[in-house]
Amino acid sequence: MRLDKFLKVSRIIKRRALAKEVCDRQQIKINDRTAKAGTVVQPGDVLEILLGQRLLKIRVTELREAVPAKQAAELYELLESNRVEIDD
Repeated sequence: MRLDKFLKVSRIIKRRALAKEVCDRQQIKINDRTAKAGTVVQPGDVLEILLGQRLLKIRVTELREAVPAKQAAELYELLESNRVEIDD
């Protein structure tokens, strides 16, 4: 599954277009490598996502084409959630 689609389906990012923008700004890494929106995500991959001042580190546990909102969090395991200082 493409990274941008996974981010939308898992509700980490609400819209696929926004997920693509975050990828274009190089704010997402998969297994310590900068990822593009079309990068394929597999179960077991570790994602590091910088959203505003929040750094999320998650492990992909499952891939599904669509899930109800209440089950979206079952697609990943939250490893870390930290606030980071951003220098301009």
